[in-house]
Amino acid sequence: MNLTVWPWIAQGLRKMSMLKALAGICFLHVTAIVFLFIAVIDDAWWFTDSLYSDIWGRWVMEYNDEVWVYTDLPSSYRRDYLGAVQAFAVLACMFLVFSLFAFIYQIIMLAKGERFMLTGVLQLFGCFFLMVCLSVYTDHFHQGEKDGWYGYSYILAWLAWLLALLTGALYIIVRKNIE
Repeated sequence: MNLTVWPWIAQGLRKMSMLKALAGICFLHVTAIVFLFIAVIDDAWWFTDSLYSDIWGRWVMEYNDEVWVYTDLPSSYRRDYLGAVQAFAVLACMFLVFSLFAFIYQIIMLAKGERFMLTGVLQLFGCFFLMVCLSVYTDHFHQGEKDGWYGYSYILAWLAWLLALLTGALYIIVRKNIE
């Protein structure tokens, strides 16, 4: 058996494990984007028995007709905080998508030592914007409402934040490992 083949096999296995790691990170990245888009678009941030709301509007049940009617968010919500939540949610969506495009570009076009830093930075910026959005929403909305609960969109947004933080850190770690 030729022993000069073994280093070639070891190098091939390292490349395959790096490809699997990149595929896993990319899968988590896409999952974070999907979670965030569902959270921002769907109307399930806050529930009570007679209403549900998100960062864009509120739906109230009409008891006579038993239908859900769209209404604006109450005027008790400060418009500057509401605008901040909406703006940071949109920024988070944009930065997570931009970082996915940067990842694809960097895989195709850049040399090994230059990859993934831009992707990781964009991902961490998106993570920061989402954290600001969720923190402001948690702190300034539904404080006096005792009979409601946070919905699945709110929970998905926090899961998207966690995945964005994880993948942003992993992109920077992977960058360090392949230099």
